[in-house]
Amino acid sequence: MAYISMKTSLQRRAVKATALALIAPLLLSCQQPSDKVVIKPAPEQEMSVSHPNGKPIVYQMFTRLFGNKNTTNKPWGTLEENGVGKFSDINDNALSALKSMGVTHVWYTGIVHHASVTDYSAYGIPADDPDVVKGRAGSPYAVRDYYNVNPDLADDPAQRLAEFEALVERTHAKGMRVIIDIVPNHVARRYASLTYPETSFGLHDNTEVAYHKDNNFYYVPGQAFDVPDIPENLTPLGGEPHALADGKFDENPAKWTGNGARAAKPDVNDWYETVKINYGVRPDGTFDFPALPDALRGKAASQHVAFWQDKDVPDSWVKFKDITQYWLDKGVDGFRYDMAEMVPVAFWSYLNSHIKIRRPDAFLLAEVYQPHLYRDYLQLGLMDSLYDKVDFYDTLKRIMQGTGATSELVTIQQQYQDIAPQLLHFLENHDEQRIASPDFAGDAEKGKPALVVSALMSASPMMLYFGQEVGEDGSEDMGFGDPTRTTIFDYAGVPAHQRWMNNGKFDGGQLTDAEKALRHYYETVMHIAATHPAATGDYVSLHQSSLSGESDYSEKQLAFARWQGDDKLIIVSNFDAENTVSLNIVLPPPLQQSWAVNSPLELTDLLTGRTLTSIYTDQQASVALSLPPLGSAVLSVTKQTSK
Repeated sequence: MAYISMKTSLQRRAVKATALALIAPLLLSCQQPSDKVVIKPAPEQEMSVSHPNGKPIVYQMFTRLFGNKNTTNKPWGTLEENGVGKFSDINDNALSALKSMGVTHVWYTGIVHHASVTDYSAYGIPADDPDVVKGRAGSPYAVRDYYNVNPDLADDPAQRLAEFEALVERTHAKGMRVIIDIVPNHVARRYASLTYPETSFGLHDNTEVAYHKDNNFYYVPGQAFDVPDIPENLTPLGGEPHALADGKFDENPAKWTGNGARAAKPDVNDWYETVKINYGVRPDGTFDFPALPDALRGKAASQHVAFWQDKDVPDSWVKFKDITQYWLDKGVDGFRYDMAEMVPVAFWSYLNSHIKIRRPDAFLLAEVYQPHLYRDYLQLGLMDSLYDKVDFYDTLKRIMQGTGATSELVTIQQQYQDIAPQLLHFLENHDEQRIASPDFAGDAEKGKPALVVSALMSASPMMLYFGQEVGEDGSEDMGFGDPTRTTIFDYAGVPAHQRWMNNGKFDGGQLTDAEKALRHYYETVMHIAATHPAATGDYVSLHQSSLSGESDYSEKQLAFARWQGDDKLIIVSNFDAENTVSLNIVLPPPLQQSWAVNSPLELTDLLTGRTLTSIYTDQQASVALSLPPLGSAVLSVTKQTSK
């Protein structure tokens, strides 16, 4: 989730860290890591488990931006000036292009109706106050009506829900599934469902007390909300006059802010456009709901449902259960949960078990940034997958920037071996800097070895962010959001992506030769990840054995093997951006024994089509190859030659 315009990655991370620190007292009693689970790092040659359903490939599409053909890009520009993508822009050509990259799930970001400054009063939608909206188009993580969709996205806002349902049908027709966001921790400052008013959060709250179990919000009794002091560079609408942009917002009593800040006047770095949802966690951190027994760890959804069946749970729990069931009715196939760790694990057991009882194949992906909580959210909270950001992504980013060692990835893979198939890999998303941005790598080519490693090192799901595959650099400064990340707050066109979109043909007709080559590379790698049996099979590192050999192999290269049955891959990536390297990849004895290697192997590189033969000397197998700067090889064992 992106919350405020921060100029460095460190500052942005600090915003989330601050939010977790603020909310931690509310959660300590209900989601401390279990002391019954002791994970011992496995030996390097030990093999990982396979993903039970194959490898999901998730494509995050920021829906408002994806189909926009307008190239004006005026800072703080209106919808009319800068344009906006519609549901109808996501046509069969677009969906076929995603399918060609092996995509199995499309995460349509920004679908649910959220706060925005754009005027839809003609459709009975009251205007939002710019003083509590970030940007002009607004943050998709400030939801104002969970039972409808963003009117920006519809050709006819009055028919917006029907237009979304048609998109769901088009996506399903292409053999892909639909994911949308659920933001359980907070809602827009002025949440009010127009579709089903009786479901609105806070409708029956006792606002005279700070806390009550069945209140949906926390309150600051006796004090009215005061808009934070906004610095000049974040002035609403860039300073453009607006009837509601007066530094005031009517909320009395004040509610706690979304990141857990309890002051009636939040700080500008707080998530001041949102309010915190109450899940029955008292302000002192104790809770008003039954403790989730550790005996349910790893148990079937039906057992979780049975546990909760006769329990008195907080009202907010029931509201979110009804919300997710509603979207399942609309054909949605899963959810991406924003900042899931700020909500008790017990709630996730309740919510996700009700989803899984109805849709066992629903894909439930969560944003969790505290690795010591991973197993609780997976095994007790019934998540299918969690972001592998804090360890895997952050380490891979340092390697791409030339400051990290590839052996760190080997250690991480060992550390999470038991849950690796459930830790989603990615190189970009709406919160992270674009690879091509100067503050990250400055060159989309530097993402190529990282793509191979991220997509193939684990049986885990893999996620791509729209525009990543053509080297989008996120350089546009559109108003509230900061450059290096494509804006999620304002109306904009996304230049490299628009060149691929080619006025709705989605055929890459305007791409440069370099952009075409990059997208082809993504297609090739993701096709392997999505379809090759070894991609969900066993894993063994070849890093240490290859470091000990006499070659250029160093901490700038990474080699590993993946296999399932007779399908065997040896993957090697070179993160050195300047040098061609001559490598000798050594197969350790346990792998040779598992593969029954007793003679040279014939290998085909699935990235280039070249063939080569391994070396087999004195019962030791190795592969000699050279890789160019930022080059990779995905070597398929085609057959074993005779001695």
